[in-house]
Amino acid sequence: MANPTVVGLSGNFQRPSKTRSLVANVVSRISHQYGLASEVFDLVDFGDSLGAARYTNDLDASSTQIVEKILAADVLVVGTPTYKGSYTGLFKHLIDLLDPLALQGKPIVLTATGGSDRHALILEHQLRPLFGFFMAHTLPSGVFAVDRDFLDYEIATAHINARITQAVSEIRPFVTAERTIVAGAAE
Repeated sequence: MANPTVVGLSGNFQRPSKTRSLVANVVSRISHQYGLASEVFDLVDFGDSLGAARYTNDLDASSTQIVEKILAADVLVVGTPTYKGSYTGLFKHLIDLLDPLALQGKPIVLTATGGSDRHALILEHQLRPLFGFFMAHTLPSGVFAVDRDFLDYEIATAHINARITQAVSEIRPFVTAERTIVAGAAE
């Protein structure tokens, strides 16, 4: 049986990116704390096929593999830069391609970045309802960071590190339950 995985999906479309850095930081901490395999993707990884896709089968082979990894993940960490008070359009387009039941019950850590504190409610007013539609289990603690929380695209403030620690701790029941189920099935 494959090692449980945590996959990060960042809604940025340029590199370097503070959003990708935040998502990668959370993914790395989850991976390290719970021994999960990990991968991080952003919209750049999808290339040109994403924008033209009307269905997942319109994606090229590489993009299809990324979607399969996202859907197969045991834990997801999603993040987006805030653009005019919401997630980016291409991020939403990718999510729109997914089957409505594809994320049902999946634990998801919500993250976002923004230029100022006035965008902090993106987690509660945009991302949580979006993934609620998919019946995913969004964890209680999301992480929102602004430009001043980064130094050279790395988290540089104690309060964001503390918030990440809190979010990572909330994964424990899902990882423990997953491992119990896997261990029971193997017997």
